[in-house]
Amino acid sequence: MSKHVVITGANRGIGLELCRHYLAAGDRVTAVVRSASDELQSLDVTVIAGIDVSIEQDIRALSAKLGEQSIDILVNNAGIFHNETLQQMDFATLEQQLMVNAVAPVRVTHALQHNLVTGAKVAMITSRMGSIADNGSGAYLGYRMSKAALNAAGVSLAHELKPRGVAVALLHPGFVQTEMVNYAGDISPAEAALRLVKRIDELTLETSGGFWHSNGDRLPW
Repeated sequence: MSKHVVITGANRGIGLELCRHYLAAGDRVTAVVRSASDELQSLDVTVIAGIDVSIEQDIRALSAKLGEQSIDILVNNAGIFHNETLQQMDFATLEQQLMVNAVAPVRVTHALQHNLVTGAKVAMITSRMGSIADNGSGAYLGYRMSKAALNAAGVSLAHELKPRGVAVALLHPGFVQTEMVNYAGDISPAEAALRLVKRIDELTLETSGGFWHSNGDRLPW
């Protein structure tokens, strides 16, 4: 049965490849972006542009444009990446990462919660850099903090949404060759998207709130 999939940050990289995958599977895709790339516009998806997920007014506009449409899969993929260290600190970028990477996915999920049907799935695209146990190098203060906060929020949302039959997954895509990391990754966006879709397909209410690598490994908190 065809599903309605809503993906934020869908104009390039992993988000764009997720759009391509779900389209190929016969699903209906809504791509939520600040501005649409030529690659995204070439796809047979519904594009809702002009949405900055960190701005409350934009999220209200997104909710209004979706109206009463049901959502089967919500992928909170939009994110930003900077590096701050104690010696080279930029509190503006640190705070921006917290807003975009941690607060915004909660804002989107809150705004669209009534669109989520029974059996729906919410995928939070997080990072193993949000793992406290896995931090062996330091640095990347804002990014690590934002993804750890997103992980905490995802577990709470899993508990709150479970009575409604909605499951939540916290998914690390891997080190992906995207513009965000200057294409320094070790897997392609297409491969990352394929792995993420598999993890979303496998998600159940019993496993809701888990933290996984896209290769299927459970990650430490």
